Amino acid sequence: MSNTSVTYLVGACCGVFAVAAFVGLVLVPAVGAYSRLWERVAAAFLSLYVLAAFLGLGVLAGAWIWLWVWPRLF
Repeated sequence: MSNTSVTYLVGACCGVFAVAAFVGLVLVPAVGAYSRLWERVAAAFLSLYVLAAFLGLGVLAGAWIWLWVWPRLF
């Protein structure tokens, strides 16, 4: 297995675990807190804002490491 394949495999596994964590820790409790269908749909839709915030923080943290920390270490 090449280094590129290992990198893709690790990235895919991290993506699957991140989606599973989002569903298990954010989406399921948000949807389970309501009983009416429209409330559940609204909670699921609004949880996308939480997902967007997590993605934004991840992008900002990655950019900070790539631009600020990495050049100082190497």
